[in-house]
Amino acid sequence: MSVHDQLAQCLCDLIRLLWTLLLPCVFLCMLLTATLVALVMGVRVWLQANRNARRARDGRPTVAFFHPYCNAGGGGERVLWCALRALQNRYQDVNFMVYTGDQGVTNQQILDGARRRFNILLPRPVQFVFLKHRLLVEASLFPHFTLIGQSVGSIFLGWEALTEFVPDVYIDSMGYAFTLPVFKYLGGCHVASYVHYPTISTDMLSVVRERNPRFNNADYISNNLFLSAVKVVYYCLLALLYGLAGSCSDVVMVNSSWTLNHILTLWRATNRTCLVYPPCDTHAFLQLPLDEDSDRKCHSIVSIGQFRPEKDHRLQIRAFRKVLQKKEAGLVAGPGGRESLRLVLIGGCRNQEDEDRVLMLRGLCQELGVADRVEFKLNVPFEELKRELGEATVGLHTMWNEHFGIGVVECMAAGTVILAHKSGGPRLDIVVPYEGRQTGFLAEDEDGYADAIERILALSPSARLEIRRNARHSVTRFSDQEFEACFLAAMEPLMGTLER
Repeated sequence: MSVHDQLAQCLCDLIRLLWTLLLPCVFLCMLLTATLVALVMGVRVWLQANRNARRARDGRPTVAFFHPYCNAGGGGERVLWCALRALQNRYQDVNFMVYTGDQGVTNQQILDGARRRFNILLPRPVQFVFLKHRLLVEASLFPHFTLIGQSVGSIFLGWEALTEFVPDVYIDSMGYAFTLPVFKYLGGCHVASYVHYPTISTDMLSVVRERNPRFNNADYISNNLFLSAVKVVYYCLLALLYGLAGSCSDVVMVNSSWTLNHILTLWRATNRTCLVYPPCDTHAFLQLPLDEDSDRKCHSIVSIGQFRPEKDHRLQIRAFRKVLQKKEAGLVAGPGGRESLRLVLIGGCRNQEDEDRVLMLRGLCQELGVADRVEFKLNVPFEELKRELGEATVGLHTMWNEHFGIGVVECMAAGTVILAHKSGGPRLDIVVPYEGRQTGFLAEDEDGYADAIERILALSPSARLEIRRNARHSVTRFSDQEFEACFLAAMEPLMGTLER
């Protein structure tokens, strides 16, 4: 037998051996796959049987919102209650329910809180399902790999919600996209989502790729090539999974053009995605008088926002210091010198970490020599907030890639000249020309903010008044009525399935 024949024989023997070894593995994989499919189908049949039995008892379909923090008082919660009010007014023969993780409160206490905080009174009560494992979606549980940890946690929390109650239509109103396939494929529900902020964005990927240190990219990672490469791979994998989960949504609503661009890129659901601006409660601010500020002896620059790292209060203080330096040198137009300006930082402190951050910011003011011109006002009542905005000349915002910017809208409604970050929602949706007229100013860095403040102070009172009027007129785009009309239009295809 020739050498070639021997090699051919050895190759055939090797193939037979591998096939003998692999055949049981292939069979086992097929068996496991079939078992998994059968299990999934069995769970789906069981859940749908529960829903059919409930429908037979109630005689009405149910729409459920997934909002584990529904008793909080933020802008996301205002969206939830406005959406519920709009749907209840439109659809009288549908039950509505909220999955929440708030423990130790009653249904009525939650509804009273919505009325007290947002002045929203629902036409009729809603049901609540109180979830026991909200800890699974809290960042504190995952000191490392937080995003993937919270995402996996949301799957388990979604499973708890689904086994407690199977709705006909499911709406994720907090951004937990990984719950969507759970309700769609296991619960057989029609699913929708309102996205305030994408779990991961292409901007986050670019920050890591460029090794740019930010609040969500620690210095020890940005300074290390290997760790940066690992984080890029981690983010890319998470973005892929996030896109697959989000693409399950039958209707996708986003709160800004910035969020829209990222969701279209990641979820690839162009024909199912629409822009629905969040409802901003500007009524009280719109009641403030809008007059020329020529008689003001002191111009205040007011910032509103929680004392979180992404709000970048350090940038505000440094830019303000630069303006004061130019005031002292006589390089800034406007009445008075250094004493004619003050910076007021108004915001909430959620915990000890936020309070420590305020102490750090106070120390920065001392270090830069501006402590006598900077005021910190923490957790102030609404009337004081309204008074400060009514007396302010400039409304200041410095967060990079703010997804929308309700605080920016409030400043504009109150009649300040807004100066916001040139990114995200403020740049694309809010501080944009209205009927061809200027509504405010945008900046990106310390010098840009200082220059913009100088330009605002150098304007005549009548010129500032014109910009303030334009801004106030423009915020009608973000009213409760506009939100409800757009939300109902987006939800109409899904709500139509309940009538069949």
